[in-house]
Amino acid sequence: MPIRNCSAFRSVADKFSHEVRSRIMSSIRGKDTMPEIKIRKLLWSMGKRYRIHDRRIFGTPDISNKEKQLAVFIDGCFWHGCQKCYREPKTNPSFWRSKILRNQRRRNVVKYELRKQGVIMLQFWEHDVLSNPIKVANKISKFL
Repeated sequence: MPIRNCSAFRSVADKFSHEVRSRIMSSIRGKDTMPEIKIRKLLWSMGKRYRIHDRRIFGTPDISNKEKQLAVFIDGCFWHGCQKCYREPKTNPSFWRSKILRNQRRRNVVKYELRKQGVIMLQFWEHDVLSNPIKVANKISKFL
């Protein structure tokens, strides 16, 4: 499977009418994304066990192990404003700026709360998973 450009969504907001763009954006997964699944399969093949999207853990991490006090988030480069990949769309930039900022603030609240609870939080960018999934899985497996 070819590695998709992590900034692929930046052009979605610029190319289509509002109706088409709305339909496209609503179909984008918020969980069980390709990077998440790739890491989960690698961890499972290493014999590591975990839960996915466990709502009992603050922030509903992508991968977690409550016993090991571990929460893992795999953040999309577009949706979380990766400094390396994110390019602000040309249409409606104030909306996107505010949207990405809200996502980043929410993640900071999650980091704070998890730290307060003694949970180890690991956060990876989509481009890191796509470029070297084994390296990411190895880092996570050390905590599992």
